[in-house]
Amino acid sequence: MQQNSMRRSTLFLFLAAWATLAWAQKAVVSGTVIDEKSGDRIVQASVTVMGGTKSVITNDDGFFTLKVDELPVQIMVSHLGYQSYQLKISAPQEEPLRIRLKPASIRLQEVVVFGEDPRELVNTAIKKIPENYSRQPELYNCFYRETAMKQKHFIYVAEGVVDMYKTAYNRNTHRDRVAIRKGRRLLSPKKSDTLSVKVMGGPVQPIQLDIAKNTDFLLNAEELACYDLKMEIPEVIDNRTQYVVSIAPRMAMPYALYFGKLYIDCETLAFTRAELTLDMSDQEKATRLMLIKKPAGVRFKPKELSCLINYRYEDGVTRISYICNTFRFNCDWRRRLFATSFTACCEMVVTDKQQDDILPISGRSSFDSRDAFYDRVDYFTDPDFWEDYNIIEPTESLEQAINKLLKKKLKE
Repeated sequence: MQQNSMRRSTLFLFLAAWATLAWAQKAVVSGTVIDEKSGDRIVQASVTVMGGTKSVITNDDGFFTLKVDELPVQIMVSHLGYQSYQLKISAPQEEPLRIRLKPASIRLQEVVVFGEDPRELVNTAIKKIPENYSRQPELYNCFYRETAMKQKHFIYVAEGVVDMYKTAYNRNTHRDRVAIRKGRRLLSPKKSDTLSVKVMGGPVQPIQLDIAKNTDFLLNAEELACYDLKMEIPEVIDNRTQYVVSIAPRMAMPYALYFGKLYIDCETLAFTRAELTLDMSDQEKATRLMLIKKPAGVRFKPKELSCLINYRYEDGVTRISYICNTFRFNCDWRRRLFATSFTACCEMVVTDKQQDDILPISGRSSFDSRDAFYDRVDYFTDPDFWEDYNIIEPTESLEQAINKLLKKKLKE
């Protein structure tokens, strides 16, 4: 028995060494993206392998890490309002890149004015959805992260790699599903930090909030009739000029509406970006939309719900690339004098995609909107957890918070 154990140990060490070697063969490109004029770091800039499928975004420090199969590789860095920047990486880096993006300027002749009716523009863009987006099923590999802060301190971090299956955009979302490939979580062990409040969001949000696929969310005739639409100053995304249409509630409804902006590619008339903020003028309506569950005796006061939905144009097709939800709310207890502020954020970035020989995600293995991501993943343990997966790099503040939560966990 001891000999068999020795063999298993040897085999395990061999496999571990092989896995480390395989990971080491991945080429890593990293750097910080900044504004050329101001020097400010650019958050949520897209970093994409040209001619490939891999991509990531920069974190709140403007930093990114992109793992590719081999060098040389050509990457493109882009962000709303900036000229896209292309760079060829031929050899392993000795130090992180420092990429400067130039603000984009729009010449009036580049923009063909679409009449004077923004509603006509939006309706035309809706009609063109089947030809602008994928016409076949696709499987996306994504990185997902959700965090919660009590005042200015992180009390919860969960993140994972998920697969997202989407049918063609001329179909509904009934067969679109998300499955967790691997994940991990950390929760503050202090009882005074924890609050069992569940708000909308989770890994299924790219299905629910994909405005081009799930038009029932915003882009249907009945819903659009609730909004005033206005043409705004054009913008640039990925060196492509965009119409910008702002939306604002025009009537009272039984549920909360949104303020926001819709970005529409001037050439293809595809929706490329949506920025939405929930109307907080009626606290009861906002609470009904945001809050799913809370403990008895806790009073929930919503402060903000903002949504960002990004798409990327490549090879004649527009695809979803990034979604972020941010929630701010206060909670107080009837016998306490002061309320406590909380901030929760969940974001998902598409890091890779497949089109050939893919199978739908079965209902049994999919993540449901009623599920909590926390319950489906394990605690942080492995320092090499991500291996060769592409992720949104944690910010310095989040990295410090993770280390503190890990130390508290070990002291339990």
